[in-house]
Amino acid sequence: MSMEYYNTRELQGKQSNDPYFIDKMSKSSSSLSSSSLSASSPSPSPSSRDSRLVVCVPGPVIVGAGPSGLAVAACLKLKGVPSVILERSHCIASLWKLKTYNRLRLHLPKQFCELPFMPFPNDFPTYPIKQQFIQYLEDYATKYDIRPQFNVTVASAEFDPTLGFWRVRTTGVKGDDETEYVCRWLIAATGENAEAVVPKLEGMTEFKGPIRHTSSYKSGEEFRGKKVLVVGCGNSGMEVCLDLCNHNARPSLVVRDTVHVLPREMLGKSTFGLSVWLLKWLPIRLVDRFLLVVSRLLLGNTSQLGLDRPKLGPLELKNLSGKTPVLDVGTLAKIKSGDIQVCPAIKRLKPHAIEFIDGRTEKFDAIILATGYRSNVPIWLKEGDMFSKEDGLPRRPFPNGWKGECGLYAVGFTKRGLLGTSMDAKRIAEDIERCWKAEAKHCSTPFNA
Repeated sequence: MSMEYYNTRELQGKQSNDPYFIDKMSKSSSSLSSSSLSASSPSPSPSSRDSRLVVCVPGPVIVGAGPSGLAVAACLKLKGVPSVILERSHCIASLWKLKTYNRLRLHLPKQFCELPFMPFPNDFPTYPIKQQFIQYLEDYATKYDIRPQFNVTVASAEFDPTLGFWRVRTTGVKGDDETEYVCRWLIAATGENAEAVVPKLEGMTEFKGPIRHTSSYKSGEEFRGKKVLVVGCGNSGMEVCLDLCNHNARPSLVVRDTVHVLPREMLGKSTFGLSVWLLKWLPIRLVDRFLLVVSRLLLGNTSQLGLDRPKLGPLELKNLSGKTPVLDVGTLAKIKSGDIQVCPAIKRLKPHAIEFIDGRTEKFDAIILATGYRSNVPIWLKEGDMFSKEDGLPRRPFPNGWKGECGLYAVGFTKRGLLGTSMDAKRIAEDIERCWKAEAKHCSTPFNA
């Protein structure tokens, strides 16, 4: 049997004979009259699928086993606080393992992408490739003995004011095997990139070629010799265009908005690292001006290529809107050489062609949507104060968006990458540790009276 089975049995067993908790549970909702509080297997038998298994968790429940979930679980473990991680996929870091293209590597130097208390190996390059980062995450989970419960989808999570705990309802792969986790603390770690954003384009059903989001794009090999339109000019869109060029496809790039393109390195240092260092001594607007001057010298005038810059500088825009500047890894050279064409926004799709807003029409064999991702928190979290229902992100900006009310926390929503994730993970663990130690003075677990 799996370790997840024994962990769940242990959690249930600790509370299965707690009369105070059982009494509160039975009074809080009549819907639990058919639920089981025994230390049985978390998978109900076919004859009892109408009942919901209830698992009482003494520590936090963490939703999501990506880098954010792993980081906060490790920080909690080092504080002596147990946790349970629920993951809808069959593996950790499912976005990185299952929904990223092959040529992907970290856009920032590895020292800015470390999870708490574990640096990258010395022999890793400055910008680790996809496979290296996945190995790093697996080694991290092994080091801190993090064992998520996989193939568990959180259907809803709601705070029960009568009970004073969070009630997290989950289902199995096939939508059955309902389980309810009851916990004092709930940590949303599903992050900013939980669901692919697929825009609705006029004539989408008429287009005869494949339309694919970058979450299902792996390599340009399958598009060799074809004319491909990439929609979106962020880091992913730029890299996919470069990958298509390297596989002898003929890509075009839709640029619908202004964008800052910066060299990945300048003056012998990473652009990000240099920016962080300069911000210690100079105001953000002066640093922005410096970055734009150096970028103009190294890359030229991007407006002449159809890539107009925003009025705000790259760092100021990032702070205000969360929009990340593009770090060029060779795409601009392909645009300059004519290997990548820049196109305006799409007006409508036709069976074998695309009409743009400037009136011209071109034939294309395929479309790749590099239109990003969004948070899915509003789908499952029944709460309206901490998270915005519009974008699924904390309402309070960084660095104050990690803590809500009633034991609710958020990690991985800072729009500042893994560096922001690590900062929030440490804050959350320290805050929960204080509550854990305070309650431990009065009772053996948060459930005992």
